[in-house]
Amino acid sequence: MNPVEAVAHLTPQHWATANRHLVRKALAEFAHERLIVPTPVAAADPDPDLGPRWYEVRSDDATVTYRFTARLLALEHWQIDLASLTRHRDGVELPLDAVEFCTELRGALGLTDEILPVYLEEISATLAGGAFKQHKPAVDASALARADFQSIESGMTEGHPCFVANNGRLGYGSHDQHRYAPEAAQPVRLIWLAAHRDHSVFTCSTELDHSTFLRQELGEETLKHFAGTLADLGLDLDDHHLIPVHPWQWFHKLSVTFAGEVARRHLVCLGEGPDEYLPQQSVRTFFNATNPHRDYVKTALSVLNMGFMRGLSAAYMEATPAINDWLADLIAADEVFRSTGLTILRERAAVGYRNRQYEAATDRYSPYRKMLAALWRESPVPGLEPGQRLATMASLLHTDRAGGSLTAALIEESGLPAADWLRRYLDAYLTPLLHAFYAHDLAFMPHGENVILVLDGGVVQRVIFKDIAEEIVVFDPDVELPPLVGRIQVRVPEEERLLSIFTDVFDCFLRHLNAVLTEAGVLAEDEFWRTVAECAAAYRDRVPHLADRLTRYDLFTEEFALSCLNRLQLRNNRQMVDLADPSAALQLVGSLANPIAPHRPR
Repeated sequence: MNPVEAVAHLTPQHWATANRHLVRKALAEFAHERLIVPTPVAAADPDPDLGPRWYEVRSDDATVTYRFTARLLALEHWQIDLASLTRHRDGVELPLDAVEFCTELRGALGLTDEILPVYLEEISATLAGGAFKQHKPAVDASALARADFQSIESGMTEGHPCFVANNGRLGYGSHDQHRYAPEAAQPVRLIWLAAHRDHSVFTCSTELDHSTFLRQELGEETLKHFAGTLADLGLDLDDHHLIPVHPWQWFHKLSVTFAGEVARRHLVCLGEGPDEYLPQQSVRTFFNATNPHRDYVKTALSVLNMGFMRGLSAAYMEATPAINDWLADLIAADEVFRSTGLTILRERAAVGYRNRQYEAATDRYSPYRKMLAALWRESPVPGLEPGQRLATMASLLHTDRAGGSLTAALIEESGLPAADWLRRYLDAYLTPLLHAFYAHDLAFMPHGENVILVLDGGVVQRVIFKDIAEEIVVFDPDVELPPLVGRIQVRVPEEERLLSIFTDVFDCFLRHLNAVLTEAGVLAEDEFWRTVAECAAAYRDRVPHLADRLTRYDLFTEEFALSCLNRLQLRNNRQMVDLADPSAALQLVGSLANPIAPHRPR
């Protein structure tokens, strides 16, 4: 790529727009997590019922002031008016700059000398990503709402709604942004390696075997070509497992860091596969654009993004298909799950390479143990019925450059009253999450990128959960699980278990959806949370045999603990959480008023 073209999106206008959006988000989310406290500015009439009020936030040394108007919504959500936001020093207005915002408030944010420069790099990269998205042709939210699955996927502009530095991708260069970022929507051919079976492990679902699966995913012609490449080196395909690799990972990591493995022909590069893939929001996962009925491929990627190095552990991959089989059987056998239409995208096969030299030198957290692995996840396309279409749930929070809401467009398409549309969505999304928790002591990680909506006429018919093996947990320490499935059993204190609903669903998604619909004038805030309460109450009435658990874990409690995600990243932006012990990392700061408590059913 031409070096000038690689930075064509970095214009003064795009940069200013990206900074305005990110500073607004930083103010809103850091205030939500009580890292900063906006101070009301005196007004002639301080009645908050009259609408937005003026607030200000001062820098650590009080020399810089940020001023804005905002409404404070449920769950202490700061809805800041973008146009009102200004920055001042000594009476002079200054440009909004997200990097300088973090340095001006580094004390309030608790940024240490070790964390600060890496966090600033993540902020800068997030701004560059924002400028890149601004550089793309504008797409109206109503048009995007009716677009195909992958157009919606690549059309997302926000990233995770809570994290401020949510688009770091440290390790990518500017040319990689154009080539591999989901918003670039550029087809990618994966590179395939042959890994000797003495150093690799392949596992798959019970109905599959290694050769059958590879024929399904690659086809006979490609397998024959790969076998010929190995034969020319005096090697046999039957002695190897095939591993798909992200091109970035091959050129930047494996061909250098694993050079000895390549030289000894423990690893053999076979070249590109025939299918073209599109990168998904999670960056390291690919949708097969050549044959959408074939599986997604999730690859290891040694890029730092949003608190984790996005590698894949070979040790974790070994149990992945078994965990997915167990969960699929659980859902299929449960009448409540079936009635909601819930399905999962099973991770049907996984392969991992174990570099013994690095394993001998590192602990289980090391990114050097997560450089070469992959998994295959079912595609949602074969399960569609005529007239149905797909969209990432993250799209429900999407607004276009003019402020138009994609969700509002779906509601308009449906012809339903907004509360009725919301209830259908909640019945499909929230009900199975409640049932998983109350009936099975099971929790998902159901953020927008991990959930796919099945739409018909703009209405959510059902949802599909994905990213299963690394992110589901079972809280019950006494339930008997199959040996390979046991790793999802985690010890979480009793009082923290319901945070899997309150934090992950209420605070990290519904809080933002409420703000989107309120801002669009589609649904009043009280009606939004009343509808959520009605969905929860309907589930309670449906499962009288779970009354004890519903009382023990009261979804209508007056308040719940505020669990802060940005505080995790500000404390450690390389390994926010140990997935085997998620409770240990929680940053709990006071409590939030539960917005459905006032609607507790009698």
